[in-house]
Amino acid sequence: MKQQAITRIFPLGFPWETMDPFLFCVHHEDFYPAGNGHFGPRGSLTGRNLGQDFAIKDGWRMYHGQKIPGFPVHPHRGFETVTVVRRGIIDHADSLGAAGRYGGGDVQWMTAGRGVQHAEMFPLLNENKENTLELFQIWLNLPQVNKMVEPHFTMLWREALSNFVTQDSDGKRIEIEVTAGAIGNVQPLATPPDSWAADADNHVAIWTIKLDRGAKWQLPASVRGLNRALYFFKGSTLKIAGEKIAVKNGVQLLSDIDVLLENSGDACELLLLQGRPINEPVVQHGPFVMNTRAEIEKAFADYRDTEFGGWPWPSADPVHGPTRGRFAKHMDGRVEEPGGW
Repeated sequence: MKQQAITRIFPLGFPWETMDPFLFCVHHEDFYPAGNGHFGPRGSLTGRNLGQDFAIKDGWRMYHGQKIPGFPVHPHRGFETVTVVRRGIIDHADSLGAAGRYGGGDVQWMTAGRGVQHAEMFPLLNENKENTLELFQIWLNLPQVNKMVEPHFTMLWREALSNFVTQDSDGKRIEIEVTAGAIGNVQPLATPPDSWAADADNHVAIWTIKLDRGAKWQLPASVRGLNRALYFFKGSTLKIAGEKIAVKNGVQLLSDIDVLLENSGDACELLLLQGRPINEPVVQHGPFVMNTRAEIEKAFADYRDTEFGGWPWPSADPVHGPTRGRFAKHMDGRVEEPGGW
């Protein structure tokens, strides 16, 4: 008897449910208005729960920002953040003096390791038109052996990223944006050196799959024993392994079976997250992810004592000015400047 590829179907909440080695995934899509000249939204913030504004109001949220949307300074230890920015701009600043501005297809991959504070702000640079922001933030766990490595971040600039593009037998287009995990003749860019994804034997894949209306594509099998999930976040309906799936649903799949995707509705998009499970205990408290409760308590004690390097910026929500293009200043002082928005 042929084995069924789908093991579970589940609704997409906020955040999305993930499986080991992933800890968390959230799809942010905010239709911010024109900026007010101070990087915040034009208009009143009355009626918002500032500092904890996670409810969609007028199509957007302030998150933890008080004046500028985003996530002012906060700490992390024991895992990685992968931030895939589809539209809009993010300003990064951290406790080790690193900084950056990226967006419009760029990816930042940050290893928190033994501890770092950072801010992720969403400056509304356009004062004469809307400032749409869309991104995935994905938390990828670190195994115990790497939880206390030195912090590090890598920029995967959009100019260097490769897409896998093909057509089905009817000429319908299929495009896969590759953040991690090879497909066909497309190889991913290098991840940070201590990442679970840095070892090809862990088969970590992060792909955004785009299917034209009427397109059919077979998601190729990987090896047995991986955790693999598809998140259907844009479109109307499609069939996965012959089963009709509505938008805003996730599908867990066996990793060693080819899976046919058939899109009979509008052009659709799916995120694929795949990887070999780390299979270690996970103890999480807020921004810290360790293996034991004692390690969590140690993380809080270390943060109180050291602030993971302190905070060298003049505010909790720093941004990098109205005109600067994309750049990254790394923790070792190295600077990358692809420029532009």
